Amino acid sequence: MLLYINKMTTKINVLQVIPKLGYGGAETGCYDIAHYLAEQDCGSFIATSGGELLKFVKKNKVKVFRIPVQSKNPIIIFFNTILISILILLKKINIVHARSRAPAWSCYFACLITNTIFVTTFHGTYNFNSKLKKFYNSVMLKSKLTIAGSNFIFSHINENYSEYLNKKKKLRVIFRGINIDYFNPKNISILKQEKLKKEWKLDSNKFTILMPGRLTYWKGQEKFIEALNILVEDYNFTNFQAILLGSNQGRKVYTKKLLSLVERYGLTKKINFISNCQEMPLAYSLADVVVSASIEPEAFGRIAVESQSMGKPIVASNIGGSKETILNKKSGFLYKHDDPRELAKNLNTVIQLNQEELKLIGNEGRKNVTKKFDVEIMCDSNLREYKKLLNY
Repeated sequence: MLLYINKMTTKINVLQVIPKLGYGGAETGCYDIAHYLAEQDCGSFIATSGGELLKFVKKNKVKVFRIPVQSKNPIIIFFNTILISILILLKKINIVHARSRAPAWSCYFACLITNTIFVTTFHGTYNFNSKLKKFYNSVMLKSKLTIAGSNFIFSHINENYSEYLNKKKKLRVIFRGINIDYFNPKNISILKQEKLKKEWKLDSNKFTILMPGRLTYWKGQEKFIEALNILVEDYNFTNFQAILLGSNQGRKVYTKKLLSLVERYGLTKKINFISNCQEMPLAYSLADVVVSASIEPEAFGRIAVESQSMGKPIVASNIGGSKETILNKKSGFLYKHDDPRELAKNLNTVIQLNQEELKLIGNEGRKNVTKKFDVEIMCDSNLREYKKLLNY
């Protein structure tokens, strides 16, 4: 009886560890759960090396520790193990949740030393071209609970890491979530919309195609540009403007390749490269259609979910998480991932829709996200799993 009372009166203290707190899916998920835990009267802590999202963390609710957990250097991983062990003991941490491989090794050893519950989230497919790299990735399965962000990732783990799976340890799918109040078309300021239109030099009379995502080959920008050329040549549609929204993160060679492709197809006046946008709901609100053209599987596919939440039709490649988040031909359209002709065909389909049909697709998208991908559902599911691990 006394043991039961102690468990019930022990506060849940969760330390999330992530290399950098930026604007990616893993990072925003960490940020959302951190604040949700604080609101549920749990102790909420983040260990990270830095990041743009740090300035938005409510310091009175979430305690942040700056540690070089982004490093893959074995000496620094060892050093981080000691720091995390000290944090666990000082702050009475009873759950350590790692969200990336390098810090996960530090967390794993720190949890072994302090006898603390270790949790991981398997955020991506992670390349493994050697046994050593596969072993390095396997740290994400050494936890008492491994969270997969989609059914696709769940299948990927079972298919590729079966030798590291342990029946005594839990593997569970918890879909990523987004803030549906933030990504809500009803909350868009008309004044801000007009200001952004001017900044991006958009023409209100042209069909606007938005493709968000950092500039990297696997996000499919080349296929997207090819599809726009096909839209002009095969479908004779020229009254459009396209926005490639995302940073090149230092990939200057790839950026030059994209610019050369745009020039070769004579699309210079139709495609605009924008490096970033502080308010993504505004960016989505300016689009008539959103594209996710990844040629490698997205672990979840945040763009597809955010655009649906904003009531916008989404055209996405039929691989990875997008297959789970999009209701094909109802809230969006899926196409063969390496086929720019099929992408162009789907874009043309959306272009031909009338306002009533577009509104219907938008409503279905919003309903779909509200039902399955609300951030509150994700956060609540995580907390429930923490409680199970602590026998609450």
